[in-house]
Amino acid sequence: MPFSFRTDMPAKEDYFNLFQSTGWNPEGYWTQEMLHEAARNSWHIVTIYDGDKLVASGRMVSDGIIQCFLCEMMVLPEYQNQGLGKDIISHLINHAKDKGIRWIQLASAKGKQGFYEKFGFQARATDAPGMNLFVTRD
Repeated sequence: MPFSFRTDMPAKEDYFNLFQSTGWNPEGYWTQEMLHEAARNSWHIVTIYDGDKLVASGRMVSDGIIQCFLCEMMVLPEYQNQGLGKDIISHLINHAKDKGIRWIQLASAKGKQGFYEKFGFQARATDAPGMNLFVTRD
């Protein structure tokens, strides 16, 4: 059975399980409810299913005019290296282009920069680096 691509919201538990497979939430900062709400508040989301099983997802947040930020590009480990990540990125980039967005940003996971470079993403110059602030709960 071929993979199916969708743009509706996945089930809360399925999205949480996919997110957990990335290793991005080891301390459990984000609950199932929080991640689902974050995904619901996205500008655009695309998901890939193998039958009824959610195996990949990517989403964007945007101001709808100038820029968007690609976040949470995820593929279950056992489904990686099958082109699903490429399909998601291509879909998201095309969606932004179709909506007139000209500036797409992302934060790459360690070791994944080369993957995004294949789509034309470029690292910021060392004299103009991006920055992060991760606020923890007190």
